[in-house]
Amino acid sequence: MRAAAILGLGCSPKDLRPFQADGDGEWRVGMPSPGDADVILLFGGDGTIHRHLGQLVKLGIPVLVVPAGSGNDFACSLGLRRVRDSLAAWRKFNNGSASVREIDLGIVSAMPGPGETPSIQGARYFCCVAGVGIDGEVARRANRLPRWLRGNGGYLLSVAPAIFTFDAIPMRVLTTEENPATTNGWKVRCEQPTLMAAFANTPLYGGGMRVAPRAKMDDGLLDVCIVGVVRPLRLLRLFPTVYSGNHLKVREVEYFHTSRVRVETEHPMDLYADGEYVCRTPVEIEVQRAALKVIVPA
Repeated sequence: MRAAAILGLGCSPKDLRPFQADGDGEWRVGMPSPGDADVILLFGGDGTIHRHLGQLVKLGIPVLVVPAGSGNDFACSLGLRRVRDSLAAWRKFNNGSASVREIDLGIVSAMPGPGETPSIQGARYFCCVAGVGIDGEVARRANRLPRWLRGNGGYLLSVAPAIFTFDAIPMRVLTTEENPATTNGWKVRCEQPTLMAAFANTPLYGGGMRVAPRAKMDDGLLDVCIVGVVRPLRLLRLFPTVYSGNHLKVREVEYFHTSRVRVETEHPMDLYADGEYVCRTPVEIEVQRAALKVIVPA
């Protein structure tokens, strides 16, 4: 078997040794060219996966994620919470008994704003969650922390300062409908001052927060979670409920499913996906079904 290993920040060839111990396969380090590998092992977190998604989709071969980053929500959503989970799945794959799933990915496309001429802007895949609002501010703050701190509660540490400094932004969220009430196929689903809008392919993000507890990675849908205006002290008090998914009971939270969505804000706002900066609003976000093959525990 020909295997390629992509090593994220902080990983080295020695991390491959346990995976190389059970066979005489041909190994290479780095992104393979088409036809050069039968499987890819990706060592890293959500950010490393995010940066390689476009190439992984083009290759179309099974990918095994080894959780080794500061944020591993994608791996956890696949049932790969620890390196030993990935190692067990790898051994089963070698024995022909591992499960290979085809999962969806989200796609973000930046759109021209009012008065701007259209420009060619490449669409970006994401594996976990794309968000506009306070979560983008939290991600921005967390990304400025040392890597070791990001991997040990850095996202959580960035929440409190953001809660007390971020103001709700006027936002319009539009979805496509089978029988659209408007031209161009779009219908306004939500228009209000908004603290956060998250568009999820997986249940988890931000180090274990269940922002979209009902999300499935193979249903062809995004789970959308929109948080309206909540006073800072109340928001801080309610924040722990996002780890259990009970935030869906909060009256200011709207939750729904869609395959395609457009987000417009009064002023351009940063959009982050998988903890990485992608672009600014307005944006369109959609799903590509069965975009990626992944190796998961049997």
